[in-house]
Amino acid sequence: MPASFSAQFIIFGLHINKIKNLNQKNMAELTPEHAKSYIEANKDRFLNELFELLRIPSVSADSKFKGDVRQAADYVKAALLKAGADLAEVCETEGHPVVYGEKMIDPSLPTVLVYGHYDVQPADPYELWDSPPFEPVVKDGKIYARGACDDKGQMYMHIKAFETMSKNGGAPYNLKFMIEGEEEIGSENLAVFVEQNKEKLNADLILISDTSIISTEHPSITVGLRGLSYVEIEVTGPNRDLHSGVYGGAVANPINTLCEMIASLKDENNHITIPGFYDKVEELSTAQRDAINKAPFDLSEYKRELGIKDIEGEAGYSTLERTGIRPTLDVNGIWGGYIGEGAKTVLPSKAYAKISMRLVPHQINDEITELFTKHFESIAPDSVTVKVTPHHGGDGVVVPTDSIGYKAAEKAFEDAWGKTPIPTRDGGSIPIVSMFQEVLGLDSILMGFGLDDDAIHSPNEKYGVFNFLKGIETIVRFHQRFAEMKK
Repeated sequence: MPASFSAQFIIFGLHINKIKNLNQKNMAELTPEHAKSYIEANKDRFLNELFELLRIPSVSADSKFKGDVRQAADYVKAALLKAGADLAEVCETEGHPVVYGEKMIDPSLPTVLVYGHYDVQPADPYELWDSPPFEPVVKDGKIYARGACDDKGQMYMHIKAFETMSKNGGAPYNLKFMIEGEEEIGSENLAVFVEQNKEKLNADLILISDTSIISTEHPSITVGLRGLSYVEIEVTGPNRDLHSGVYGGAVANPINTLCEMIASLKDENNHITIPGFYDKVEELSTAQRDAINKAPFDLSEYKRELGIKDIEGEAGYSTLERTGIRPTLDVNGIWGGYIGEGAKTVLPSKAYAKISMRLVPHQINDEITELFTKHFESIAPDSVTVKVTPHHGGDGVVVPTDSIGYKAAEKAFEDAWGKTPIPTRDGGSIPIVSMFQEVLGLDSILMGFGLDDDAIHSPNEKYGVFNFLKGIETIVRFHQRFAEMKK
């Protein structure tokens, strides 16, 4: 190697190291107080930007909103570029697009991949909303709008945390963003995107905010998620709707039959009766169950907030266990016959139901769907025919609490909230988390900031302004802590 070239190479190497050291120095100068000051000074702008995103009705389940879903994707792309991304693009899929963005500082530094989604649940029934679902309003410190918590508000925290770092010395390492538009319909095309873009998505871990905390007084980190099997059922009796007086009592009513079949899926102890359903369900030790039940929980307040006189669930388990470590089976919708105004004495030809089963780790959603289908077909009387159509699903996960990522999240909460977060198991599902483990070999840190009473998937969904702003602060601290621990 010529001496002059060697000297240039050494100088180039020194230059790169200087950039790395300068970046780390600048990030070190972004103290918690400085970050809080920046967030406070820009909070109105942050909120107004979120409101613009919330006004876009990006309902992925309904084709009439296809253009709105695309508009939301474009908005997220622009927001990433504005926040400091070197690259942001709307990536096409067979369905709704994935927004990818990145800020690559140095390939030798750690890389964190942020995942979120910009699509939302349908707002129906609109008449139950106190204000229009796609016109955000703030009442009593809460943002009311579809997607406020799930997941636009939580996803947008990451973009604003990125901006906070970008405007104050830069991120301490490489950041990548993968924000999808199909989470609410099963993320089917995301799996294809991830499989086709493994190298692009290469990272050290995945950071997700799409879960909740126990309360603002008791911050927590989700360390377990349930899986999901979702099916639709069609029960057919006679070949046409019949007069209920002429045929009633002689021909099977599919609605009656469907209700009877559904009722048989649980016994008197609310134990699911499908053969083989519990074969792979892990029975936790007494010590593990005791640890779960140490989390702050007020049963009286729980019932009061829900407007119910009593709770119901699988016998032998507490409410926290029923919603975190036990599988479930629930009817999400049921219909058939005449439901219009007035009366129509009809014996319907068909009846329908949508059923979801929340699964615990080790239960495989495809296996459970098959078990359900075989069982439901087997209990159908000869007077009807049954068709079971699988929709989407995913497997449950448990996140290790001894990883650098988890410890960084724990420290971030301690820095921002002044309290050590409680590890909890969430009753909800994020099916792609298990897929990330399988395809990318990466664990996810589930650092959400929602509350159980935020009414996600329901009318009057909300998200606290405090949670939004404190979430941004905590995410900044996570990146700083993770950078320190990865040195």
